[in-house]
Amino acid sequence: GYQPNLIARGLKFGKTKTLGLIVADISNPFFATLARNIEQEAQKNGYTVLFGSSDEQLDKSENLIRTFLNRQVDGLIITPVANSQSQIDELKTKGVPFVLMDRGLKNIDANIVVTDNHLAVYNAVKLLIKNGYKKIGMIAYDTPLTHMQERIQGYKDALKDTGIRFRSKWLVQVPYQDYKEHIAAGISSLLDRSPNSVDALVFATNSISVQALKDIHAKGLLVPDDLGLISFDESDTFEFFYTSITYIKQNLNAISEMAVQSLVKNINSPHPKMLKIVVPSAIVIGESSAKKGK
Repeated sequence: GYQPNLIARGLKFGKTKTLGLIVADISNPFFATLARNIEQEAQKNGYTVLFGSSDEQLDKSENLIRTFLNRQVDGLIITPVANSQSQIDELKTKGVPFVLMDRGLKNIDANIVVTDNHLAVYNAVKLLIKNGYKKIGMIAYDTPLTHMQERIQGYKDALKDTGIRFRSKWLVQVPYQDYKEHIAAGISSLLDRSPNSVDALVFATNSISVQALKDIHAKGLLVPDDLGLISFDESDTFEFFYTSITYIKQNLNAISEMAVQSLVKNINSPHPKMLKIVVPSAIVIGESSAKKGK
């Protein structure tokens, strides 16, 4: 019935065969799936995973990092929160192996595994334009994190490259906290029936999509008859919407595998190289982006 003490084992051998995983919100199906995949990939490599959610809060992220390090984890996979540069710099100073996943931080040189966010949204907007939509809006989170900034830039570049002038009114950025009420206000602003009212929308995350669909339905608007839509990431709730939703599908298996493999290499290398791994995505076509007026 003997059970080894992993912390004591770690002190003796320098390894506990455990990894720490910090995601933004484990209740979000996107992060839940990533966590499950990471657990499976880590197990293949002989590691156990400890989980935690930062809830996009700086202090919670710091507490989780400290807790995992106190438990002598061999390395960390982190979905960083806004303004957490100092936390990441401290890990680098201490020589703690880590990998950033899903998003990065400006001016931070680190191992990172991400989707090609710019190209994904660029292609989504080009699809809407190809199908006849000319006044395309976007709802995104208001954050300096690289994944969101790249998605916004992909949206703007697609408009520019097709000769459509971007209007600041078309981009609504909402805070992570109390985002639901801000999305409702943003929808009202974007669909105010003025000459610049949008005829299509791109949602930067699945959480934004779910809330926005509720607000759009409450206004009595029909998709795609009144409004074309594309979401970044899918959601189980899409199945209950009367129209199938077009969405950007990230390769979660590849992201998970690359994150674990990159971290394991980092753990076992005395001089690890800093690598950025970009994973391609795909667009799953639904009825919500059908040709305008069809």
